[in-house]
Amino acid sequence: MTRLSVNINKIATLRNSRGGDNPNLVKVAKDCERFGAEGITVHPRPNERHIRYQDVQDLSKIITTEFNIEGNPKEDKFVALVLAVKPAQVTLVPDTLGQLTSDHGWDTISEQAYLKDVIVKFKTAGIRVSIFVDPDEKMVQAAATTGTDRIELYTEMYAKQFATGNKEDAIAPYIAVAALANQLGMGINAGHDLDRFNLTYLIQQIPSIDEVSIGHALISDALYLGLENTIQLYKRALLK
Repeated sequence: MTRLSVNINKIATLRNSRGGDNPNLVKVAKDCERFGAEGITVHPRPNERHIRYQDVQDLSKIITTEFNIEGNPKEDKFVALVLAVKPAQVTLVPDTLGQLTSDHGWDTISEQAYLKDVIVKFKTAGIRVSIFVDPDEKMVQAAATTGTDRIELYTEMYAKQFATGNKEDAIAPYIAVAALANQLGMGINAGHDLDRFNLTYLIQQIPSIDEVSIGHALISDALYLGLENTIQLYKRALLK
């Protein structure tokens, strides 16, 4: 069954807006696990506009499910943090400095040598590695030679097309690259703009997805539906 990892960046954004510690990020992470989340995801950025580097240290001490840290390994501070914390998984994302949100996957062809070097650092430390990729067969093919354990499919294009009612065309490239990833022996994660409406179809069509990380939509739903209920609704949406 596909696992649900809850991205709590938006909780940190809310906390930071008032400068205090409400809501408390550690308590929210514990509650997400208690309510059924099978992992917690954070994505610290250099300006610490939501998740702070200290948050990552604090969370690493209390998370009992799977801790997934996302970020750009070209930031030395990020690499040092991940190696110090040793989460279950690190997801490498090619963000630029100051980028609002992740909007593209790695060019695994031109960045091949770099990715090989950085991935081996994390794997040597016993950390599973996933790299963010677009639904492009050439990029998935090249990803397999970097040494990564998994790829994370960037699903914004799927979500946008799904919202127009064109779900068959939306899912087609993802089915193709998922089949290739399976053939090449890589695990598959997925994330970005997934919600409780487009999630079930994604998993029905690609049952080999190991994990989805969802933040913005899930936290937005929780404003109306409550955090515990929302996590349960997303877990139901993952049932094939």
